[in-house]
Amino acid sequence: MQKPSHELAIRVRYSETDAMGYLHHSNHAIYFEMGRTELFRAQGGNYRRMEELGLFFVVVQLDIKFRLPARYDDELTLLTTLDQTGAVKLVHSYRLMRGQELIAEANTTLACADANGQVQMIPDDLHTQTGQ
Repeated sequence: MQKPSHELAIRVRYSETDAMGYLHHSNHAIYFEMGRTELFRAQGGNYRRMEELGLFFVVVQLDIKFRLPARYDDELTLLTTLDQTGAVKLVHSYRLMRGQELIAEANTTLACADANGQVQMIPDDLHTQTGQ
């Protein structure tokens, strides 16, 4: 069975660069969140609905390997893949590309939690939308 994945086109904005003109490292995490959100949406998921149910996917681990710098106005493609689902967690991988060049690769682990930060089971209907 093929793992759910999604491609997102991103153009580096001037405000996302540092004084040297490179994409600031902190923006990679924002791009990865964009990728997760769009993958979830493409599968019929809706974060707003989750929040209305009092549930949140919180990042509990983020690992990034920076390979090459990106600059203002670069056209990038982010491939987000849902690698693993469990009763309370999701594991995603990311490949940020400029053409055939790998800019960065990363992995995140997310846990389902309530508004008090207590770990919760992912509801069955959300599992369907996350690819399980």
